[in-house]
Amino acid sequence: MRRQTYFAKAGDVDKSWHVVDATDVPLGRLASDVAVVLMGKHRPEYTPHVDTGDFVIITNAKNIALTGKKAEQRLQTHYTGYPGGLKAKSFGQVREDHPEKLIQEAVRRMLPKSRLGRVMLKKLKIYPDSEHPHQAQQATPLAVG
Repeated sequence: MRRQTYFAKAGDVDKSWHVVDATDVPLGRLASDVAVVLMGKHRPEYTPHVDTGDFVIITNAKNIALTGKKAEQRLQTHYTGYPGGLKAKSFGQVREDHPEKLIQEAVRRMLPKSRLGRVMLKKLKIYPDSEHPHQAQQATPLAVG
């Protein structure tokens, strides 16, 4: 019996596809569950320095739940680079205009802040409605929340 730690190699991991329906799921709970799957921590062969995660498709992003008064009170800000260029939108406005940006930003902040984290984020596909162009991948449903 070998007494060595197993480290997955990049080519050894078979990536699968998962689909998540975001209707009435709180944003933080969805983001944390999706981040675990993107990193590969749901697998027994998880290796921190190798991308062992799966692809995730999120549908119905416009129906994501924001608990409490976060839709009105919480702000998403960005700076344009010019003097006085601080722009702010409430989470409710962002959910109406670009719901995929709201979810992507929440998931991005839960992934590693490195090159590997940026590669993991590319495996996240977010769509505002129930239709998505990944039917051929035969994604399995993923329970969140």
